[in-house]
Amino acid sequence: MLNHIKRDLLKLKNPEKAKVLSRFFKTGKGQYGEGDVFLGITVPEQRRIAKKYNGLNLKQLQKLLSGRIHEHRLTSLLILITRYQNADSAGRKEIYDFYLKNTKNINNWDLVDLSSEKILGDYLLEKDKTILYRLAESKNLWERRISI
Repeated sequence: MLNHIKRDLLKLKNPEKAKVLSRFFKTGKGQYGEGDVFLGITVPEQRRIAKKYNGLNLKQLQKLLSGRIHEHRLTSLLILITRYQNADSAGRKEIYDFYLKNTKNINNWDLVDLSSEKILGDYLLEKDKTILYRLAESKNLWERRISI
């Protein structure tokens, strides 16, 4: 199934949009998004793909989320959000833990802003929020943004 989602995303590749997105998300040397690779796929298209592949398990999502392709990471987070929203309390805890384990891969403002509130924020509503202080004091820009 993992190869199918990658194939479907690749079919939507738009090199012109990819160039624009690479500049917009500052992927140049020394910039905050350095090394990010874009396919040039719109968020609505990624939402459609995420809906189609919402059955991916955490191991498969880990592989998507660990890659250099920005749309792979965003689509995996879209799937993760839906899974979180439909999970019981044990499932939500598992997804929360998975999310925290992967903060190094949630490494651009759109990835953080799309997902942190819906997973981390929701999970912590009725719980101890100490983790937010650790994230806020992190040397990692994106962990600090997640904490907000």
